[in-house]
Amino acid sequence: MRTTSRWRMVVALMAAIVAMASPAGTAQAAEPTGPPPLADGFGLTQVDTATGGPRNFYITVTTPEVAGKHHIKIILPSGYYDDPARRYPVLYFLHGSPDDPIQQNYPALTTSDQMITVIPDGGARGWYANWLNQRTAAGAQNWENFHLRQVIPFIDANLRTIAAKKARAVAGVSMGGFGALHYAQVRPDLFSQTASLSGDIDLSVRSMDLRMAVVASLVAYEPSVDSDAAFGSPYPVFNADWRFNEVDPAAHMNKLAGVGVSIYVGNGRGDVTDLEFWVESASKHVKDSMDALRMPYYYVDYGDGSAWGTQCNGGHNAGCWEQDLRDLIPRLERSFAA
Repeated sequence: MRTTSRWRMVVALMAAIVAMASPAGTAQAAEPTGPPPLADGFGLTQVDTATGGPRNFYITVTTPEVAGKHHIKIILPSGYYDDPARRYPVLYFLHGSPDDPIQQNYPALTTSDQMITVIPDGGARGWYANWLNQRTAAGAQNWENFHLRQVIPFIDANLRTIAAKKARAVAGVSMGGFGALHYAQVRPDLFSQTASLSGDIDLSVRSMDLRMAVVASLVAYEPSVDSDAAFGSPYPVFNADWRFNEVDPAAHMNKLAGVGVSIYVGNGRGDVTDLEFWVESASKHVKDSMDALRMPYYYVDYGDGSAWGTQCNGGHNAGCWEQDLRDLIPRLERSFAA
């Protein structure tokens, strides 16, 4: 037998021995060339074609809970396909008004190799709530049902998640900041961490400016709906504003006992035309509420942004939120790991 043939036999034998000695379940799964297949369920029906790559893509769904088509963007960690047995915690990231999940292109969201990130559609002015009036030109608007009763179990059924409170967080910017605290308050059994980035998190009469922002968004975007459609009247007359008070995050921080709370906000450089100027007061009201309750929390007011990364000017914008996420994501990873 020639030397070359003998060498090939030795190499083949060594490979066979290594394969037999390897522990079961360590074989790597091949990374798909596009988005992985996800099965319909929990009231969600996929329409159109999933778009993107194997680890950063979005799907389009319909649901009886909210009229129209809705994007859900999914970002998988870098090693997701390497170990088919590994499961991951999940960050649900809620966008602001009038954005869409596919516009959420923060580089920081793609940096984690330890968790899955899911960005569901919240509508141009959905306010992460089941609207009071379901008979408007906008059709069904049960955003809370869509996210908490459908999206979360859909993700748990289709991806390798750790389907438990300890491994689930919800965070959001602006309107999504309100949604993040609101969802954690109505379902503290679902989330171990919540974070507001420049959120509209005080809807009490102290922050009538933010109530008016809600009202303005309902009227401004097409199809225009009644200004009271989401939460009823914003005016504190004969308790007409009861639903604003019911969903006001600042008034119900006691419901977040046992949930980690993070608040990020700037000061808009003192410019009253910058929404950040107004949400800073809202964030301070939430901080005061937590202080009164002696709750632990993480609070960053980066002022004019001069010491908060290179892209932040203290305003209500993506440059500051990118820096917020660069600070938040490693903290979430450490919390999940603990």
